Amino acid sequence: MPLYILIIGGSDAGISAALRAHELDASARIAVVLADAFPNFSICGLPFFLSGETPDWKHLAHRTEFPGIEILTNHLATGIDPKNKTVWIKDKEGHARLLNYDKLIIGTGATPVRPPIYGLDTPGVYLLHTMDDSFRVYDHLTNKNPKSAVIVGAGYIGLEMADALVHRGLEVTLISRPSEVLTTVDPELGQLVRKELDRKGVRVLCGREIQTIDELQGGKLVVRDSNGFKAAADFVLIGVGVRPASELAESAGIKIGDQRAIRVNRAMETSVQDIYAAGDCVETWHRLLNRTTYMPLGTTSHKQGRVAGANAVGGNAHFAGSLGTQVVKVFELAIARTGLRDDVAWKAGFDPLTVQSAFWDHKAYYPGAQEIVFRICGDKSTGRLLGAQLIGHWKSEISKRVDIFATALFHKMTVESLNELDLSYTPPLSSPWDPVQMAAQAWCRSLNNFAASA
Repeated sequence: MPLYILIIGGSDAGISAALRAHELDASARIAVVLADAFPNFSICGLPFFLSGETPDWKHLAHRTEFPGIEILTNHLATGIDPKNKTVWIKDKEGHARLLNYDKLIIGTGATPVRPPIYGLDTPGVYLLHTMDDSFRVYDHLTNKNPKSAVIVGAGYIGLEMADALVHRGLEVTLISRPSEVLTTVDPELGQLVRKELDRKGVRVLCGREIQTIDELQGGKLVVRDSNGFKAAADFVLIGVGVRPASELAESAGIKIGDQRAIRVNRAMETSVQDIYAAGDCVETWHRLLNRTTYMPLGTTSHKQGRVAGANAVGGNAHFAGSLGTQVVKVFELAIARTGLRDDVAWKAGFDPLTVQSAFWDHKAYYPGAQEIVFRICGDKSTGRLLGAQLIGHWKSEISKRVDIFATALFHKMTVESLNELDLSYTPPLSSPWDPVQMAAQAWCRSLNNFAASA
């Protein structure tokens, strides 16, 4: 009998697992249980669909054909019986049936955090995480023609949606509970992001925690905090993060970690035999911290799913670990980071030094040169690179340059050894010393000055 692999979840991790399993064992029967009708759609692309820059939502599909893989759309997995190796699923009409499995892969992803705001279910208030969510927001934008919006949350989704809604011509107010926007980078870079938002007409309010949303006569919405602040808009978008969707796994007796994510080893095995898990629902091995954390990223989900799929058909793959490498575009800026920041590095037992510097993205004599701001974190005692943050014009190859740092981190390089890399150069694109290397040299100079003054 062929091996029967059942996968719960058809986003990044689930589809990657299915594709890898089929690639390695074409005789295996593979089925993916999908709660909606959109297998392998790019959730990261939702702001660009809503902005109108990607007008056809169908283009968000990573792929539309899955040869050798059965996709059960609009089916919700409601229970797992590890002893009998069965899963209960239910369709949209409520009809239930039982599926057997030899190997099970859980890729249930994450769900948006619902902050304790009174009025969160008021008409015109939206969370954005799924394709269905995007259709509801799109219908509001196209059918009700709003002129203004309040966005609660200034992380990735909040910033990208501020960009998207300004692109559509709306007046946007962005509200952040922390004291600065984009807390995944240091406040010094967050301030630069806020300046870009200001330049584009976004009203940015930091240090405010919204407590209520009220609907006024005529459909206008008002958000309020406990200090008397209020802001009115035609609709409200909530984007304050996600949490792992681990309830189904927990109900089956699978161990859950401290941050409510599914506990897995680096082979993506759960605590229950023949059950794997991957993606935004699981803990992630951090390559620098040498421990697990919760780090929901699409790139990580693809890698973990690939490992789970390989091992489900008898492979011996291991997840190499994440560095938290990320990049986001906000209007004309791109902001990227990888590795550790000072505070986390201290807690992990390193002796960090962070140095900020700025360099042109290419030779200044070639038209269009733009400045890139770097913040490099390295260990004072060993010189080891610990992390990097970058901000610059989105055409300044910010993504390429953070990937250089990520590669160096993966191989445990020192900051100084970045200067030995053989990087490409032509005046319209870089300099003989790439800005990455000039930033590394600035860090080394600061380290030497620090040592001399000690």
